[in-house]
Amino acid sequence: MAVSVIISALAALALPRYHDAVERAKVVRAIGDVRTLSIEIDAQDSLPPDLASIGRGGLLDPWGHPYVYYKFIFPEHGNTPPSGARKDRFLVPVNSTYDLYSIGSDGRTAVPFTAQASRDDVVRASDGAYTGLASKF
Repeated sequence: MAVSVIISALAALALPRYHDAVERAKVVRAIGDVRTLSIEIDAQDSLPPDLASIGRGGLLDPWGHPYVYYKFIFPEHGNTPPSGARKDRFLVPVNSTYDLYSIGSDGRTAVPFTAQASRDDVVRASDGAYTGLASKF
């Protein structure tokens, strides 16, 4: 009886840590995927219309969601990023040519990084100088 109580107590302590370690590993994998996709996109002569154009249309993030690639299409009279561009805490677009990100474990996202739905997104920001969690940008 005492042995089963000890094993149950150890399992109760270990399971949350195991879950956290698995989640951190998924974030690291998503960061690697976003960096790889960014390199592949930047290696093109011009920005591709979608990820399928570089052979990555079916690529899923570690949570089973497709990666989001949003190419900015600028009007003839300016180069202001479109309204759907991802934004930092000051609501300033974080990229100037395209957004690339995973919607994270919750499967939800929003344009500003400060929105609760965006906190777990793995994003490319500062035109590729930063790749990581939106909550840490």
